Amino acid sequence: MKLLSRNVDRGGNGTVVLMPEEPEDMWHAYNLISEGDNVKCTTIRKVQNETATGSSSSSRVRTTLTITVETIDFDTQACELRLKGRNIEENPYVKMGAYHTLDLALNRKFTLTKPEWDSIALERIDMACDVTQSADVAAVIMQEGLAHVCLITCSMTLVRSKIEISIPRKRKGNVQQHEKGLAKFYESVIQGILRHVNFDVVKCVLLASPGFVKDQFYDYMFQQAIKSDNKVLLDNKAKFVLIHSSSGFKHSLKEVLQDPAVTSRMSDTKAAGEVKALEQFYTMLQCEPAKAFYGKKHVTKAVEAQCVQILLISDNLFR
Repeated sequence: MKLLSRNVDRGGNGTVVLMPEEPEDMWHAYNLISEGDNVKCTTIRKVQNETATGSSSSSRVRTTLTITVETIDFDTQACELRLKGRNIEENPYVKMGAYHTLDLALNRKFTLTKPEWDSIALERIDMACDVTQSADVAAVIMQEGLAHVCLITCSMTLVRSKIEISIPRKRKGNVQQHEKGLAKFYESVIQGILRHVNFDVVKCVLLASPGFVKDQFYDYMFQQAIKSDNKVLLDNKAKFVLIHSSSGFKHSLKEVLQDPAVTSRMSDTKAAGEVKALEQFYTMLQCEPAKAFYGKKHVTKAVEAQCVQILLISDNLFR
């Protein structure tokens, strides 16, 4: 996220101009924008034109609108954010008070005005606009014929690529089709890694699978890297960590991140802090349930009794 302008006074009133540059920036925007906020950005509006003869035609024009947000719709898979509300500024194409939907897009700036900027919103802007907060952990969760290439940030896990290829079964006396299918699958996963993993930022790449799929893929990947003299993979070989998972589906990532071997390798990454705190909570809930609480009512009682050591708050609560 790029911060283009920030004008917030001591009373918490003011505006901020932001430009999303990465898909995760949409997540930050989703957590920044609340119902009742004013958002200004360019949009495309369908306009009806009537000629002197009475015939009508329609055209699409780009214009700048400011709306008071009433509905916020966020697509987590596509990382798209849609805002619906009433127009509050004079516009030649849209009447005052008319409803319109703004689609926030990458590399397109928007202006956000809040009745009151609180410390949480200002802190999120600082975090979103700090380039060091980029995803520094990648994971490839795989099984034969299925793989998910994920980026793990301090806020969310993004599935950047899902690879699904049918691999023929081994048949007695003829395993060539199986090997060809496997090679095609491995090659697609390699291309997914090269396309979506920025090794300049990523400190650790987790390769997880049931059985020996991860080991076979790891050997194949670096054999191909040596043959093609792929400097990107060869220079970052030490960043790959092989770990067991129960399946190649995304939900297996949770068990992978809780593995002690992974935790030690991720100790200097941003995702590790929250994973460690959650693991401590689950362990305490199991071993000493009288010391671990969840839910608004019970946590409020614990805060009133001043017996909170670590407090975890979801983004959903602020929204």
